[in-house]
Amino acid sequence: MQKIKGIPVATAIVAAFAFAGAAQAQEVIKIGHVAPLTGPNAHIGKDNENGARMAVDELNAKGFMIGGKKVTFQLVPQDDASDPKQATTVAQALVDAKVKGVVGHMNSGTTIPASKIYFDAGIPQISPSATNPKYTQQGFNTAFRVVANDGQLGGVLGRYAVNELKGKNVAVIDDRTAYGQGVAEEFRKSALAAGATVVATQYTTDKATDFNAILTSVKSKKPDLVFFGGMDAVAGPMLRQMDQLGVAAKFMGGDGICTTELPNLAGPGLKDSEVVCAEAGGVTEAGKKALDDFKAAYKKKFNQDVVIYAPYTYDALMTLADAMQKAGSSDPKVYLPELAKIHHKGVTGEIAFDPKGDILNGTLTLYTYKGGKRSLLSVVK
Repeated sequence: MQKIKGIPVATAIVAAFAFAGAAQAQEVIKIGHVAPLTGPNAHIGKDNENGARMAVDELNAKGFMIGGKKVTFQLVPQDDASDPKQATTVAQALVDAKVKGVVGHMNSGTTIPASKIYFDAGIPQISPSATNPKYTQQGFNTAFRVVANDGQLGGVLGRYAVNELKGKNVAVIDDRTAYGQGVAEEFRKSALAAGATVVATQYTTDKATDFNAILTSVKSKKPDLVFFGGMDAVAGPMLRQMDQLGVAAKFMGGDGICTTELPNLAGPGLKDSEVVCAEAGGVTEAGKKALDDFKAAYKKKFNQDVVIYAPYTYDALMTLADAMQKAGSSDPKVYLPELAKIHHKGVTGEIAFDPKGDILNGTLTLYTYKGGKRSLLSVVK
């Protein structure tokens, strides 16, 4: 056997190929995603994860490049079960795993405590669905969101309740979570300012299933409209029991109830045009095709319809990737300044952030339900 300076030729060739392979090895960029994958909100959490997974698969399929080199994205999914304590545990796990960015969390009540951990580690975080204003009011330069906040959401719903639905006497119920309380309080302030009277204020939890006591009390006040701050898993059974108790009032809620799953959860309690909700995002006519194309691709990939926020998790991850590409680096310290000044054309519209990390020129989409399907009312800037 021939030798090169005492090394067998075959061995030298193998070593050379190994070295070349190592030299060409792609950088693996870990991106964390956090949402509830267990518990009553798991159907929304999985929808969010699916959106992030679509983005990762698309980036890898097209050979995404950063700094002139092809990279591979790896999604690191975590389950926070909509629990604030579990949220901080999984946030620390993602920091320890050395993720380069985080998409999540889903709920405001989990996003807010986790954001401190990401900030301390210098890891950019984009929430696709947390709407409580406190998230971006903490002074964390790593915190961003791609949806409107509760101030915008509750404000629009309060005015709509009075001016369009003619709600003069309103009842307000919330689930005591950061999200539920936040959106209910903003609705209450806006409705009062528009001329409504709040005739009842009640509280429940995000895991409750029996609402007979609070609904009986609400019924005695004869409201024109009931506003609920919480998620669809609670709103559905509440609507069923309102129907059973004969509570003759329209029902309104924020983005937490504004899902394609609400008709299944509410059953006969979901009356045509009697429920109005708002998604904390949406597109005008000019952006409709891109969003419709995304929803069609989502259905083809997962054999189910978008529940609500999958397009926003997709856009959040794509925005992180765009910032890395513009910076020529996946190092959070290097690409964070690019993220802060990004202008990314997403399937949910133009994504750019104000100095706090809130979405600039955020939109809201008002829906009702007819024939068991979500029906568009209007898109509001």
